[in-house]
Amino acid sequence: MPAARGMPGMAAYAGFYEVCSPKKGEYVYVSAASGAVDQLVGQFAKLLGCYVVGSAGSKEKLELLKTKIGFDAAINYKGEADLDAASKRYFPVGIDIYFENVGGKLPDAVLLNMRIHGRIAACGMISQFNLNHPEGVHNLYHLIIKRIRMEGFLVSDFYHLYPKFLEMVTPQIKEGKIAYVEDIAEGLESAPAALIGLFTSRNVGKQLVVVSHDL
Repeated sequence: MPAARGMPGMAAYAGFYEVCSPKKGEYVYVSAASGAVDQLVGQFAKLLGCYVVGSAGSKEKLELLKTKIGFDAAINYKGEADLDAASKRYFPVGIDIYFENVGGKLPDAVLLNMRIHGRIAACGMISQFNLNHPEGVHNLYHLIIKRIRMEGFLVSDFYHLYPKFLEMVTPQIKEGKIAYVEDIAEGLESAPAALIGLFTSRNVGKQLVVVSHDL
């Protein structure tokens, strides 16, 4: 499980613990929840005693989140005509923490449902990377009236905390408290399709390409 102890794990740790300052019992929403970083954010939140909902784009990913990874619930953002209504359905009392890795219409709906003094960690916006005209974020007025803190971060800002991260995560991995899913493509010739899959939500977890099984 090297990725869980590597950059994806460190990004999850930094974004959740350092940026979001979580508390036991809070309500946590994780976008791109089956991704390399986000599946770990959800598990860190569950270990802390939070209620956790993740969003993903297929029935298979939703099932994975609820069974193997241990989220309380999962939302198929592609199958919801009204993301605001879906957010209210799964978070009737609102959202304390939102971990952002998607962009587009999802954060618009989330902002409408954040609780007072909520926190948003902006880790990435995969839906916007290749657009000629990126979509704007609406409902920003809620940052003011709900006193929400939204902060972008780079994992490199927190590398000085890597020993602290390993001290926390290594025992949890050994005790089987953390699961990690990787998407493995075989052969160098599969690399282009694997790369494209990152931008079409085809992969689950960290995308790896095995070039050779020879040591």
